[in-house]
Amino acid sequence: MISLRDYAIVSVRKGLCLKEVGKNIIKELRVNERIKAREVRLVGEKGEQLGVMPLYQAREIAKENNLDLVEVAATAVPPVCRLLDYGKYKYEQTKKEREARRGQKVSLLREVRLRPKVGDHDFEAKARSAKKLLGEGNKVKVTIMFRGREITHPEIGRRLLERMAESLKGAASVERQPLMDGRRMAMILSPAAIQKTRIKEEVKEEVKEEVKEEVKEEVKEEVKEEVKKEVKKV
Repeated sequence: MISLRDYAIVSVRKGLCLKEVGKNIIKELRVNERIKAREVRLVGEKGEQLGVMPLYQAREIAKENNLDLVEVAATAVPPVCRLLDYGKYKYEQTKKEREARRGQKVSLLREVRLRPKVGDHDFEAKARSAKKLLGEGNKVKVTIMFRGREITHPEIGRRLLERMAESLKGAASVERQPLMDGRRMAMILSPAAIQKTRIKEEVKEEVKEEVKEEVKEEVKEEVKEEVKKEVKKV
């Protein structure tokens, strides 16, 4: 059975296709007697179109098939409902969430410290240490520690941090650019894979908004066509 938590119904031409949306949609679903709309657009258990009908008729169809009537797109006009075994669906989602949490890795923020007058040998050793930490999935805070009059030359620290970022290119991405904090200058690096995932999530949020707008436009067009047919009958 296709997960409703990961998908929302999006109208395309005459049928309905499924597109990925957020993970918290399950918390907003209304089921059976909790649905209040007068009429709904019904989708079968396998995704087939059953058309627009009064709510009571959709409930009867659900009972005849020993399934639940679940409102999956409450803001559509009319709301979109789907036939499915809601108890089984919730069980499957809980199981998936538990497995996903089990497979998650905890990302820690580790620190590598340097002095402005660090030698090439020590610098390379620190770079190897940072690369190892990044390879373990940790974020790395690279800190330049100034003493005495060294603080009057912050550009030296900045060049060292830029050199570190360049030496770890491919293994890390700069999450936070070098910033002064008292007598320290620090830069935060994240594993390249984590950075890619973060960007992917940001893009996904943008796509969600685009999908919502597409749904609204598609529904508007469908409603217009239905109204036209009703007006012609009159």
